[in-house]
Amino acid sequence: MTGNVLYSFRRCPYAMRARMALRYSGVPLSIVEVSLKAKPAEMLALSPKGTVPVLVCADGRVIEQSLEIMHWALAQYDPDNWLGPDSAALIEENDQVFKVNLDRYKYAIRYPEQPMEHYRAQGAAFLQRLEMMLEQTPYLAGDTLSLADIALAPFVRQFAHVDRDWFEQAPYPRLNAWLERFLASELFNAVMAKTA
Repeated sequence: MTGNVLYSFRRCPYAMRARMALRYSGVPLSIVEVSLKAKPAEMLALSPKGTVPVLVCADGRVIEQSLEIMHWALAQYDPDNWLGPDSAALIEENDQVFKVNLDRYKYAIRYPEQPMEHYRAQGAAFLQRLEMMLEQTPYLAGDTLSLADIALAPFVRQFAHVDRDWFEQAPYPRLNAWLERFLASELFNAVMAKTA
């Protein structure tokens, strides 16, 4: 293949955020949907870590981390200044702390040391922080959509879907509305469309 190629898995939150940044920035792209049970040999040769997303740039550069892919895409074109607000600490907390709690909540059977509700409560502390941020502004880093929203939304979505009834009744009305806007957005729906 020539041009930019993204190895992706449709439901992976890391791959989702990479696809959204690439689409928003208008980067021409071919997407290879990866079966996690049968990863393509060419992807593994380029990125032995074996996880998605992996971006192979037209110049041969390989970018293996979703956040780095997002920054690369936005360096090409960022018309709404997604990179403007500094949200590095928030994204790092999502990726390093919230994601661990999310995995334990979602796959609680694999972590029998604590009940599922314990892991949900651990993750809910982060959700409460997001709720408080959204009391101040309509988006996580200000009055407009930014890198923070796109980087975090796929993970909040995944947490919400573990027990949708619980999430909708939890004391996060602003976070719920923020997530619903995200799920209804053209950008999210475009990158989640199934390809033949």
